[in-house]
Amino acid sequence: MFMVTVQVVFAGANVLFKLAANDGMSLRVIVAYRFVFATVFMVPLALIVERKRPKLTWTVLLQAFLCGLLGGSLSQNLYLESLALTSATFASAMFNLIPAVTFVLAVAFRMEKLCLNTMSGKAKVLGTLIGLGGAMLFTFYNGIQLNILSTHLDLLHHYGQATAGLAASSHVASPNHVLGALAALGSCITFALWLIVQTKMSEKYPCHYTSTALMCVMGAIQSLTYALCTEKDWSQWRLGWNVRLLTVAYAGILASGLMYMLISLCVRMRGPLYASIFNPLLLVLVAFAGSLFLEEKLYLGSVLGAVLIVLGLYIVLWGKGKELKKMTQLMPSTSPQITEQIEIIVTSPTCLKGLSEGLEAKEANSRRGRIEEKELMDVENASN
Repeated sequence: MFMVTVQVVFAGANVLFKLAANDGMSLRVIVAYRFVFATVFMVPLALIVERKRPKLTWTVLLQAFLCGLLGGSLSQNLYLESLALTSATFASAMFNLIPAVTFVLAVAFRMEKLCLNTMSGKAKVLGTLIGLGGAMLFTFYNGIQLNILSTHLDLLHHYGQATAGLAASSHVASPNHVLGALAALGSCITFALWLIVQTKMSEKYPCHYTSTALMCVMGAIQSLTYALCTEKDWSQWRLGWNVRLLTVAYAGILASGLMYMLISLCVRMRGPLYASIFNPLLLVLVAFAGSLFLEEKLYLGSVLGAVLIVLGLYIVLWGKGKELKKMTQLMPSTSPQITEQIEIIVTSPTCLKGLSEGLEAKEANSRRGRIEEKELMDVENASN
């Protein structure tokens, strides 16, 4: 339920990104402001909620830096570069490779067991492939147009010219599709690596509010540095009481602040694969939100792809449930052995002490007997 909430909030952020970009705001500036607002919100919240926390070490700070880089500034800006160099369709399709990349990395780092000879292992692989196939069908196949969810509400037309699109973000289309494909693939890999690093950080530093605050601080420093170096138009940094302020506040406080905290909680409880398998659900939610609020067209391919994505998600969740149930059943059988070992260790000194006392008493009795026998022999010799 947590991860579904995360994807719903992310879908709202994507709709607002479209509105802000359509209003002429640079997407790089959006990313920078996003982590600034997240930092301003999460740092005081972490200080209030988690007053007692483990001591910060250099290892935790390094992991926070990597989380801010991989899950924040680098993955977001690589995704934007892929949008500029290729197309929104291609970048969205590549971004849906995250579950597959995370699965490979989790198996490589021994955070997930492949176990193809078990039903749970087969379900995780099959569900991941079905979800990936559904995402590709969703992206590349249209089919007939459906008008079942049209509300005739076009927020893009309300906030600006709908034809401006992402081009208003100061990106220019480039024929270098190879570089764009590498940027999109790099975005997937960095996001998947973030889930791996976040899992390790949650094990070493299980304070989710503080770890999220540290990640936001690092992401704000990195994204601000990158945006200030690349965005020369200072008017892009101006905020007012408009959709720009709403976008960065929503994306910072909810999408980057609270939702990143929920993701860190989920990866600690269920692992990185569980968190990543919900990513294709974002594509479905954004499409339906676009159809409702942005007057975007909904096609049969989108519906079929959404069905496959949800089906693959449920298959993976079923496999994870079977795996957790099996682990729970194995736990009682191992606990008596541990108890016996502990009892042996605890009672062994008493046994040794009793055995030592018995040997000492036996030796003392033997010595006393020899003395008495010698005294009797001396008495007999004296009488003779």
